[in-house]
Amino acid sequence: MHKKPHLPEKLCQHCGLPFAWRKKWRNVWTEVKYCSERCRHEHKRAGSGRSDT
Repeated sequence: MHKKPHLPEKLCQHCGLPFAWRKKWRNVWTEVKYCSERCRHEHKRAGSGRSDT
């Protein structure tokens, strides 16, 4: 059996909370940036209204 405390972790780019590796991310772990779909959508929504000038 696999021990969960030994899974790699990352910090979510939107909320800053740590999240652990999931089996569904095994092929794209290097590309995963957000802990959930909600954070991914919120990050896109927050970025669309900003002006960098």
